[in-house]
Amino acid sequence: MKNTDEFRFAVMGAGHIARKFCDAVALVPGCAVAAVASKSLERAQALADEKGVPAAYGDYAATLDEVKPDAVYVATTADAHYALSKLCVERGCPVLCEKAMFMTAREADDVFDLAEKKGVFAMEALWSRFLPAVNKARDWLKDGLVGQPVMAGFDIGFRAPDDPNNRYFNPALGGGAAFDLTVYGLQILTWTLGRTITRAYAAASPAMTGVDGSSIVLLDLQGLPATVRSSLLSPMGEGLTIVGREGRIVVPHAHYASEATLYGPDGSEIERWTDETTENGFTYEIEEVVRCVRAGLTESPVVPHASTRDCARIYDMIYAALA
Repeated sequence: MKNTDEFRFAVMGAGHIARKFCDAVALVPGCAVAAVASKSLERAQALADEKGVPAAYGDYAATLDEVKPDAVYVATTADAHYALSKLCVERGCPVLCEKAMFMTAREADDVFDLAEKKGVFAMEALWSRFLPAVNKARDWLKDGLVGQPVMAGFDIGFRAPDDPNNRYFNPALGGGAAFDLTVYGLQILTWTLGRTITRAYAAASPAMTGVDGSSIVLLDLQGLPATVRSSLLSPMGEGLTIVGREGRIVVPHAHYASEATLYGPDGSEIERWTDETTENGFTYEIEEVVRCVRAGLTESPVVPHASTRDCARIYDMIYAALA
């Protein structure tokens, strides 16, 4: 594929997140959504009609075989992520899959090992790693503006509707705080700090269906202690905090961040940075997929396979804590 050719995505799934992705693709020059697929052809057709997409399918494999997209975006519930990601890789089609891309370490290793063997690009759709506010915090840290970091924390949570059949709590749909929320904390902390997970410990409490309703993960990030606290059972003061010897950095609602604040050693505010340019935060990951696929890469340096594998191992740990 030449760099001047239109980059064609197929979208698997027809819910809210698929709509946001279609809107984002429309903002990226040289990109288009060529097809929408869903288990329900009616739902796929409705989204295709709404967004002006030329084709709709009720069969995922047929979408790949007939459309032959340059990449697929998987936007289904988490229970289908592994099977659809593997389907794409087996057919040699690059794949961008919503978080959590995998529910277990075995799934992550299976797909990524296959992708690396076949030379097929695969990436978890961790759009938050690309957000300008998150990367402003990362730059402040790299520039030493808070000195040597000494600890960090990430809180995320809300009270999900008390319905055992919804995507938040239904185990058959990949429900649970780990896959919906904890993934953000793990991915944003490691990216912003530029550190990998050396060790991890988890404690969790179950929701009414047995999935994890709330959890605390204690991380050793190459000698730096950090925590991720997640809950689907109660609202939390969401944000990323990095504490250094000379100050701290705070990113409110870091998983969809629009601002970051730098504080000095006495607690006074030094700088508040606000993102005034981002229209749809999904555009950054879309541009990354295009760049990586055209460069012949199997993984993104921003969201590498190793980061998603590490997350999947921690999900295993959280569910072991529930047993």
